[in-house]
Amino acid sequence: MKKSVIAIALIATASASASAFAGGIERRGDMSQILFEEGKNYLEFSVAAVDPDVSGVARPGIPGGPTGDIQDRYQNFALGYKYDFNDRLSLAFVIDEPVGADVTYQGPSFFGGGAFFGTSNASVESVQYTGMAKYKATERFSVYGGLRYVGLSGGLTVLSPTTGGPLGPPLYTLNVDKEFQLGYLIGAAYEIPDIALRVALTYDSKTEHDFRDNTGAPFEVELPQSVTLHAQSGIAKDTLVFGSVRWREWSKFQVAPADFFSFATGAPVPTAIAFETDDIYTYRLGIGRRINENWSGAFVLGYEEQIGNRVGNLKGTDGYISYTVAVTHEMEAWEVTGALSYIDLGSANTSVATFTSNEAVAFGLKVGLRF
Repeated sequence: MKKSVIAIALIATASASASAFAGGIERRGDMSQILFEEGKNYLEFSVAAVDPDVSGVARPGIPGGPTGDIQDRYQNFALGYKYDFNDRLSLAFVIDEPVGADVTYQGPSFFGGGAFFGTSNASVESVQYTGMAKYKATERFSVYGGLRYVGLSGGLTVLSPTTGGPLGPPLYTLNVDKEFQLGYLIGAAYEIPDIALRVALTYDSKTEHDFRDNTGAPFEVELPQSVTLHAQSGIAKDTLVFGSVRWREWSKFQVAPADFFSFATGAPVPTAIAFETDDIYTYRLGIGRRINENWSGAFVLGYEEQIGNRVGNLKGTDGYISYTVAVTHEMEAWEVTGALSYIDLGSANTSVATFTSNEAVAFGLKVGLRF
C-alpha cells in the first residue's frame, strides 16, 4: 500500500502550493513534510502562479470611483532537498517564499477622479531558509525539528486625501530593506505504513522583524506563530484521503510605522498601514487515486472562514473556498505534478470601499527526483 500511494502523496503537497492565497499575507504553508518523502535522496522544485481579480466600489457616503483590480498576479517558488542519513535519521533543506503581497490600485488617483486610494501600491517580499532533521524513534513514531532563517522586506506608496506623513496628506512612501530573523519548528508524527496512514503536527515559531520609518523611528513587524496538523490514510486500494488544518496567529500582525497618520477626523492619528484582526484557520481536504503505474489524480477543497471584520485598504478579501484538480505523471525516478485551482475569494469592506465578486485562478507545478 505504501508504494502505491507515493504519487498521490506528492499531489497532496503540490495542490496545496497551487492554492497560494491563504490567510494574512501567507503564500506557503508548512514545508516540513518533505522529511517524509521516499528515497535516500529526494530533490524537488515547485512553483505556483496566481492571478487574482479583486475589485470594489466606494462605500455609501465615500467619494471616489471604482478601485479596479487591486491585486497583481504573482509567482511563488520553492526548492527542497531531503537526504536519508540512515534508516532512522533524515535531513532536509528548503528555500521558499513564505509570505508576500503585490497590491496596485491601477486606476487614476482620487485627485484625478479615481478611487480613494487610486495609484497606491504595496509589495512584501520574503525568503526563508529552513534546515530540518527527522528522527524515527520507532517504526510508527518520529519527531522532527529545525531552524528557519527568514528575510522580510517591503515598500509602499499611499496616495489618499486622508492619509500621509507628518506633513499631512496626501502622499506617503516607505521602503525597507530585507531584515532577517531566526525562527524554529518542531513536530511529531505517527504512521502506519501498511495503510499509508500518517498524522503529523508541526509548530512554527514567530519571527519579529525590526525596521525604521522615514524619521528613523523603529517599528516591528511580526510574522506570527503557527500550528499545522497534517493527516492522510489509504481508504481503498490505490486511494488516499488527505487533509490539513493550519492555525496562524495573524491577529498579531500589523505594519504600523510611527510616521504614518490618518487625517480622517481632521487631526493626525497614528494608524496601521496593514493589519489582521483575527487568527486564521485554513482547512484542506482531498482525495487521490492512482490510475495506473504512471498516472495519479486528486481533487482538493480548501476553506478559510469569512470573518466579517473590516479589512485593510491594501487587502480587499476575507476568507475563501478553493477547488483544485491535480495530476501526477510518475516515471522511474521523476515525478511531475500539475495542479489547477479556482479560488472564490470572500467579499470584504475596507474603511472606504466594498469589494465583491473576488476570485483567483492558480496553477501549481512540482517536479520531484528520487535517487
